[in-house]
Amino acid sequence: MTAPRFEAAPNAGGPQLRGFAAGGFRIDDGVYESALLTPEHATAWTPPPLAMLTTEHLAPLLALDPPPEFLLLGTGPTQAFASRAFVAALEEKGMGVEAMDSRAAARAWNMLRGEGRWIVAALMPL
Repeated sequence: MTAPRFEAAPNAGGPQLRGFAAGGFRIDDGVYESALLTPEHATAWTPPPLAMLTTEHLAPLLALDPPPEFLLLGTGPTQAFASRAFVAALEEKGMGVEAMDSRAAARAWNMLRGEGRWIVAALMPL
């Protein structure tokens, strides 16, 4: 079976999710089990369990200037929700949170970045 690939979207720069492979995300020329994405780069990430997620785990994303519009939170193989305290901490910083399963978050990343949106993503393992 061939791993699914995404259709090319207009490139707004930064990392492009190209599909899924070997239980991870194909981002540009690499494969990541989990990743933090900014409009400028992708980095490997070792996330905590969702219930323990804090803003400190996302420090590289929150350090962007200008601040991102919102966080795409890929919660793994199924949609789940971060703690209310985590969401409230991001809202206090003026950032919204869109939680969805990690595959949906990967697809949303390409679409929204193709529109030039200044967003960030935290993708937990598939």
